[in-house]
Amino acid sequence: MKNIISKVIIGSFVIGAVGFADAQKIDAKAKKILDDITANYKSKKNSYFKFSFGTGLNGQVSKTEPGIYYSAGDKYKLKIMDTEQIFDGNKIYNINADDMEVTVAKPNGSSSMFSPINYLSTYRNDYNVSYNGKKNINGVNADFIKLTPIKSNGIQFVYIFVDSAKKQMVKLEQHGNNKDVAVIAIKEYKENQDLDPNMFVFDKNKFKNYVITEL
Repeated sequence: MKNIISKVIIGSFVIGAVGFADAQKIDAKAKKILDDITANYKSKKNSYFKFSFGTGLNGQVSKTEPGIYYSAGDKYKLKIMDTEQIFDGNKIYNINADDMEVTVAKPNGSSSMFSPINYLSTYRNDYNVSYNGKKNINGVNADFIKLTPIKSNGIQFVYIFVDSAKKQMVKLEQHGNNKDVAVIAIKEYKENQDLDPNMFVFDKNKFKNYVITEL
């Protein structure tokens, strides 16, 4: 489970930006929904998500773990099990408490990080986007949007479920070509909280016994 989580945090939910393709098809209704959610999140001082993170095979989730996600502007902090990721606006810090390791890297221009805002805003680069009607997700009559890669990237398709009345994402599913599935189901959402000013700061002094690697 740990390896799966590390893969998703570091790369599986990373959406490449390889340039706009002429063959790309984006449904107008789906585009408006995604753009409205993105604008709503970006208008907040900060956002907080409590979610369940599920993984499995053949479209069936067999294991779930709780996770939390804080964001403010471009900065964010994500934690699932013993793995934490911090982006301070400049560098990404992947912290693995179990292995006592920290990897530090700068985001490159060809990818965006694990962030609902980035995920929603980068759809226009690499995916065909279609509106698939409504689906009941935990009591929410959610809009169902499907993203299909234009070029092979290991992903078969991505499902995004949206509460359009609140302009919030309810659930995200990523289905891989190798039949694996990763699901984020948002359980709680808060915004404009009074956060610790050091929320998105990596304090090296707290990890003196860790192996820290700069990539």
